[in-house]
Amino acid sequence: MTSDASQPAVVVAGRRLRRGSRVRLRPGRRADILDLALRDQIAVVDAVEEDLDGRVHLVVTLAADPGRDLSARIGQRYFFGVDEVEPVDCPDEPAPIRVLVAGIGNVFLGDDGFGVEVVTQLRRLPQRAGVDVVDFGIRGMDLVYALTAGYQAAVLVDAAPRGERPGTVSLVEPTLDQEPGSVDAHGMDPVSVLRQARRHGPLPERVLLVACEPAHHPDPDDPTVLVELSEPVRAAVPSAVTLLSELLDELGVPPAESAGPTNRGDHG
Repeated sequence: MTSDASQPAVVVAGRRLRRGSRVRLRPGRRADILDLALRDQIAVVDAVEEDLDGRVHLVVTLAADPGRDLSARIGQRYFFGVDEVEPVDCPDEPAPIRVLVAGIGNVFLGDDGFGVEVVTQLRRLPQRAGVDVVDFGIRGMDLVYALTAGYQAAVLVDAAPRGERPGTVSLVEPTLDQEPGSVDAHGMDPVSVLRQARRHGPLPERVLLVACEPAHHPDPDDPTVLVELSEPVRAAVPSAVTLLSELLDELGVPPAESAGPTNRGDHG
């Protein structure tokens, strides 16, 4: 449970519920006629309460109850667990933001696998509603189509030489001034992928790149296989995960509502 300006709130299905939020009732017990009567009714949250065991309950009144706005003693109040309600969209409430976090790179080229390792670690954390954390590996065209799938924001994670000290993590907003070129279906230059995606449809309103300076620059013609990140690049993985969490906060994504991790996908 969180608090905003001293008003208790709880996140359910990616929506922040507080006093005044509208929900659809889904009683799980179905123990008696009252549960059946309340099922699918629209209710208004009157309070968000937490008991001594840490369980969060919503105190609600039926939206159709004529005494709801007069007094708690006149309007009938009901108690529901957070797993027994569904948020109801309001016309003046914005829809939850959808964000794509894409790890890209070749795990057999040493430091080029930085992006894949970062999203692997991120997917072990509790996942946020509306955020797809995906390992795209080296499948450029998969990412091209994903970027035009209606996300409001996309964050690409990759190893990119920028002349910094190895292991330096940078946040970059790519510029797409040039015309789109061809994309190797098994290659992953982020800017080329973005330019090609722009040809297929609208890009997310905001596209960011979390880049790490590699210690070793892979040679595609070198048959040597390197499956380990260099020491400075591996040490940079936790800071990149932290940066991604901060970016999701900045983008307005609600925090995870559960303590369990959820894998989003693997295209690599």
